[in-house]
Amino acid sequence: MNFRHKLDEFPVFRIVSEQAGRLGLKTYVVGGFVRDMMLGRELKDIDFVTLGSGIELSHAVADGLGIRRVVTYENFGTAMIPWHEQILEFVGARKEAYFDRGTRRPTVAAGTLEEDLARRDFTINAMAISLNPEDYGDLMDPFGGLSDLENRLIRTPLEPETTFDDDPLRILRGIRFATQLQYQIHPDAIASIGKVKDRLAIISQERITDEFLKILKSPKPSVGFTLMHETGVLPILYPELAVMVGVEQLDGYGHKDTFFHTLQVLDNICTTTDDVWLRLAALYHDVAKPKTKRFVPGRGWTFHGHDDLGARMVPGLFKKHRLPGTHLKFVQKLVRLHLRPIALVKDEITDSAVRRVLFEAGGDIESLMKLCRADVTTKSYARKTRYWQNYERVVAKMKEVEEKDRMREWEPPVSGADIMEICGLKPGPLVGKFKTAIEEAILEGEIPNEREPALALLGKLKSAWENGDLFR
Repeated sequence: MNFRHKLDEFPVFRIVSEQAGRLGLKTYVVGGFVRDMMLGRELKDIDFVTLGSGIELSHAVADGLGIRRVVTYENFGTAMIPWHEQILEFVGARKEAYFDRGTRRPTVAAGTLEEDLARRDFTINAMAISLNPEDYGDLMDPFGGLSDLENRLIRTPLEPETTFDDDPLRILRGIRFATQLQYQIHPDAIASIGKVKDRLAIISQERITDEFLKILKSPKPSVGFTLMHETGVLPILYPELAVMVGVEQLDGYGHKDTFFHTLQVLDNICTTTDDVWLRLAALYHDVAKPKTKRFVPGRGWTFHGHDDLGARMVPGLFKKHRLPGTHLKFVQKLVRLHLRPIALVKDEITDSAVRRVLFEAGGDIESLMKLCRADVTTKSYARKTRYWQNYERVVAKMKEVEEKDRMREWEPPVSGADIMEICGLKPGPLVGKFKTAIEEAILEGEIPNEREPALALLGKLKSAWENGDLFR
C-alpha cells in the first residue's frame, strides 16, 4: 500500500527524503504520525527513523529547511527540530534489551527497521512509511498494524507479557489508547496486564499522572477506568477509587455502586465540558462515600458528610498524584458544594439559601451546576424528569437572585480597611468578626448588598461592641 499522495501534503517529507538520499541513509516516518494520518486525526509531531545516525540526518534536514536550531541528545542518539507548530524528531533504528527489572530503561544497540518497529508498544504504532526514492510512500507494516486499525484493536507487536513486563508504562498507554480511540484491547494483552500489573511500581508518578489526565480528556473516560478495574490496575494506582466498587446488602437495603455511578457522572459531564479539572471534580465528587457509609436500621444506607470529607481529601489526592496545585481549590470547592444546589429544592427555595450557594461558588457556579446535572444517573425516566425540573427551578431562582443581589464574584461592600478605620482597630481576628457579621446580614437579606446600608450596619455593630454586647 502506498501513501505518496498523503506525504505530498507535507513538503517537509520531500526535504527529509532528499537529505537522507544525499547522505545515503534509508529513512522512514514512523509511529503516531502514521497512525493518526490513517485515522484522519489531528497530526502533531513527526518521528523519523533512519538506518544510520539520526543526529547527522537532523543537521542535514535543518540546513534544507533553513533552520539553525537543532536540539540533540547524544546519549540517546536522537535530535529534534522545532518546525512551525510541530517537532521533527530523528533517531537511528535500534533494538532494545531489558536487563534491569528495577527500571524501564533498556540497553539499546543499532538495529534494522523491523527490529526498531518490534520494540514499540502496539502494532498501531509500529508502522512506517518509506521516504526512500525507490519505494517512496510504501507502507512497512510487519506486525499487522493497519489490520488492527481497521478492526479497532490494541495488540502488541511481540508477546504481550514480555512487552508489558519490560516497560509497564505500556499498560497505561494501552488503556489510554483504548479509551481515546474507543478500541478493544486484545484478550491476550488483557490477560498479560493482569499478570504483570505489580510492575507499575517502577513507573514514576509523573508518567502515571500524564496518562491519567489523557484518559480524563478522552470522549468517554469511563472506558479507561473500567479497564483499570477489570485488569486489577485500579487498586494499585487509585485505591481511593477502587474502594468505591461494589454494592452491600443488609436487611433488604442496598445502595448503588458508587464506582460505576461515578463513571456515569464523569461520562455525563464530558458531554458538556472539555475542562479536565471539572471532569476531575466529577471523578472525585463521591470519593469519601466509602469512608462515610453507615447503615441505619429501618432507613438503609447513608453517606452523611461525604461532601465535606471528600473536599478535605482532595489536597491529599492532589499531592499523591502530583497534580498541579493551581487547580486544587477549584476541584475542592466543587466536591464540597456538589450536593448544595439540588438540596435547595427539598423545601421552598429561599433567597437566603440561594445567596449562600452563589456566594460560596462565586465564578464557578456554572461548573457546579454542570456537575449537579451530571450527577443525575437514575434509570427511571420519571425520577430523572423530576430531578431535572428541580434543577431548572434552582437555575431560574439563581438567575433571579443574581440579578437582584449581584452575588457572583462578590466583594463585600465594606472592606477590612474600612472596618479598621471606622472602629479604630488594628489587623486581627476582631476585624474578621465584624466583616463576617456584615456578610451574614447580606446573605440573610437583612440589608441589601450595597455600601451605604453596610456602613450603617457597621456603625450599629461598633456601638454594640463598644457597649460590651458583641464579640465578648
